[in-house]
Amino acid sequence: MERRLAAIVCADVAGYSRMMGSDEAGTHAAFKAHRSAIHPIILNHGGRVVKNTGDGFLLEFPSIVGATEAAIAMQTLMAERNHHLPADRAMQFRLGIHMGDVIADEDEVFGDDVNIAVRLESVASPGGFAISAKAYKEASKHLSVPLVDAGNHRFKNIKDAIGVWTWTPEGAPALAPELREASALSQQYRTAIVGVLPFANLSDAQDEYFSDGLTEDLIHALSLQSFYRVLSRNSTFAFKGRNTSTRLIAREIDATYLIQGSVRRAGAKIRVTAELIAPETGEQLWTGRYDRDIGDFFAMQDEITTNLSAAIATEIVRAEASAPARLSTDVTAWDRFLKGLSHYYRQTKEDLTAAVDLFREAIRVDPKLSIAHAYLATIQIQSIQFGWVKGTREMWAEAMNLAETSVRLDPRSSFAFSILSWAHAMEGHYEAAMDAAKRAVALNPYDMGARGVLGICHFVIGEHREAIEMFSMAAQRDNSDPRYQWAALNAFSHYLLRQYDATLSWAREQLYINPNHMQALAIRAAALAQLGRSAEASEATSVLIGNYPTLNVDRHLRNFHWKRPEDLAHYREGLLKAGVPLGKLTLVQSDVKRVAES
Repeated sequence: MERRLAAIVCADVAGYSRMMGSDEAGTHAAFKAHRSAIHPIILNHGGRVVKNTGDGFLLEFPSIVGATEAAIAMQTLMAERNHHLPADRAMQFRLGIHMGDVIADEDEVFGDDVNIAVRLESVASPGGFAISAKAYKEASKHLSVPLVDAGNHRFKNIKDAIGVWTWTPEGAPALAPELREASALSQQYRTAIVGVLPFANLSDAQDEYFSDGLTEDLIHALSLQSFYRVLSRNSTFAFKGRNTSTRLIAREIDATYLIQGSVRRAGAKIRVTAELIAPETGEQLWTGRYDRDIGDFFAMQDEITTNLSAAIATEIVRAEASAPARLSTDVTAWDRFLKGLSHYYRQTKEDLTAAVDLFREAIRVDPKLSIAHAYLATIQIQSIQFGWVKGTREMWAEAMNLAETSVRLDPRSSFAFSILSWAHAMEGHYEAAMDAAKRAVALNPYDMGARGVLGICHFVIGEHREAIEMFSMAAQRDNSDPRYQWAALNAFSHYLLRQYDATLSWAREQLYINPNHMQALAIRAAALAQLGRSAEASEATSVLIGNYPTLNVDRHLRNFHWKRPEDLAHYREGLLKAGVPLGKLTLVQSDVKRVAES
C-alpha cells in the first residue's frame, strides 16, 4: 500500500436504471460505445481507469488540471454524440471531481477523498460535472470555461461541508422529463443507497435461475420505494461468485446497506434466507428465513419477494431514523426529517410532539420535501386516534392538505397516496379514499402499507371480512411499521362482525405495543361488555378513563365516519354497556349548591 496525491473523477449515467428497464441490450451496447469513445481522452490527459462499475467508472489523474480538462473534453464529446438523439435515448454522464491524499492498493484507490468525488457526482447536472472548491482553486487559473459557484453541500458520511462548483457544456441536450423527475427524487429523498447482492444458490447448478430471478425481483420491488435509491442489477451482479468482503463491495458501489442471501432446494421445498447489513460496521440489521413448498412456482417466488421487500424496506427506514445525528448545526431539510423520524419511531406522546416540530421545520427549509408532508399528516391522524389531541376541524383540514400536498409533490409515491386515502377514509370520503388506495397499490404492489390502507377503505364502508383479510396480510408481513396500527384495526373489524374473542386478542396485541392506545383500550372495554364479562369490562373502562379523563361516547364517536349507521350503533352500544360516560359530565344545580354548603 502507498499514499499519494491524486485527482479523482467519478462518473455515472443519469437515469441508467430506467434506460436498462426499457432496452437492456441497447443501453448496455450504447454505454460500452460511449466509454470506448472517451477512453482516448482519459489517456491523453494522463489518466487511468481505476475500475468500471455497472453504470459508470472511477478515474485517477496525476494532476487536477488534467482531470478537469479531461472532464470538459469528455462531456463536450458526449454532448456531440447525444445531439441528434431523442431525449429518452440520450446517455448523459454526471462527473464528480476532487483531489487529495489517496491510498493505493493493487491498482485500486481508497480514502475519504475518493468518497468525496463519489458524493460530488450525485450533485452534478447530467452532462456536466461538480468539482470541490479545493480542487477548483487549484485548477481554475488553467481552465478556459467558466464554472458556477453552487455553494456548500453536506454529504452523507462526510464530516465537513464541501464547497461545490459546477459546469455543463452549451448544447448539452435537456434531460427527458421522466429522468429529470427521477434525478430530483434521488437527490431529495434517497440518501440511503441499497445494493442487493446475487443470492447464493446452495443447490444444483440447474437451480441457479431461481436464485438469480429472486434477486432481480427483490431489486425491482425495493426500487418502487421512494425513501432510498436501489442500485441496478448490473452494479451488484458483477460480484457474483467473487469472494469479496461486503465492506469492499459497499465501498466500490457506494452502498449504504447491502442485502445478501441464499437459496436451498430440497425436493419440493425451498428455503430462502436473507440478511440486511450495514457494511461499514458489519452490523446485521435484520435477518429472515422463508420455507415454502414450490407448488405454483411463480406465485411462490412472488410471495417470497413480497415478504422480503416488506420486511427489508421497513428496516431500512428504521435504520436511517436511528443513524447518529450530524454534529454540525448546518443541516438540511433531510437531516431535520430524519431526526423527526427517529422521534416518531419511539411512539410516545412527547416524541410525537418533537417529531411534529422537526417535520414542520423540514418543510419550512424545503417546502418540496414530499415525505415530510406525508409523515406530518400521519402524525396528525394518529394523535387524534390515540386520544393525545382533540380532533378539531382545523386539524383534520390540515392533515388532508398535507396529504394532498405530498401526492402533488411526489405523484409516484405509494406512501403519499396511502396517507391521502387514509385521510379521505377518516373523513368519510369513501370513493376518494378507495381511488387513492388503489392508486397506491398500483404504484407499488409490494407495499404492505398500501394494501392495509385499502383494507381501511373496505372497513369504513362496512366490508369487514375484506378488511380483515387486508389487515391480517399487512400485520403478517409488515407488523413493525408504526405508521399503521393493524392490530387495532383488526380488533375493530372483528368487533363489528361480533367476533368478540378475536377482538380481545387483537386489542391485547396492540396494547402490548402501545399500552395507552386509546382505541385499543376502548374496543377492549366494548368487547368485554358484549361478552357479558361485566366486571372485566368495568375494570377496562376504568383504565380507559384513567388514561383519558375527558373521554365520553359522544366525543369519541365524533371522529368516526363509518358508512353503515348500524356499525356505529353497535360500537356505541358496547361502550355504553361498558360504562363509558355518554357525554360531558356536569353537576346539576342542586349538587353544586350542596357541594358549596358542605
